[in-house]
Amino acid sequence: MKSLAVFCGSSKGASAVYVEEAKKLGAELAKRKITLVYGGSSVGIMGAVADSVLEAGGNVIGVMPDFLEKKEIAHKNLTELIVVESMHERKAKMAELADGFLALPGGPGTLEEFFEIFTWAQLGLHQKPCGLLNINHYYDPLVALFNHMSDEQFLHEKFRSMALVDVEPNGLLDQFITYEPPTVKTFITEKQT
Repeated sequence: MKSLAVFCGSSKGASAVYVEEAKKLGAELAKRKITLVYGGSSVGIMGAVADSVLEAGGNVIGVMPDFLEKKEIAHKNLTELIVVESMHERKAKMAELADGFLALPGGPGTLEEFFEIFTWAQLGLHQKPCGLLNINHYYDPLVALFNHMSDEQFLHEKFRSMALVDVEPNGLLDQFITYEPPTVKTFITEKQT
């Protein structure tokens, strides 16, 4: 794994633990020489994880739509900032650049990004790992929902197992490295997404 897309909030959250753990993830990415690919912001958890990677000597690629460049306060010290025209182009570029996808705590935008890329994996458009860093048990309700979807037969177990979850960056990254995607027969192409 050479690069990892991280979806996360542009706010810091209610507890300092969110920023602390985002920094811990950033340091671990730099230690493992994994390039961070993220939304390009200098604020919130987004800024914390990017700053941590950069402080540890790692590489960070930000991908940000031009209309958010000022609102989300584009990070000025990245290895590379790619400015695109739309949110769809942002997600497509991040998907192209990343070898895996990880969600830190965040709001609806974070979940939308995670679910789209997870759905693409279900459809066989990529075979890259997707995971949730369950800081402060933030994603416990989502994990319960995945289990409920599976129990109610709206999510096949082989797809449920694609959502990797851990409370520690090391554990989740180790799962990413050993990830074996399920066999998926697809009838859709990337252009049809």
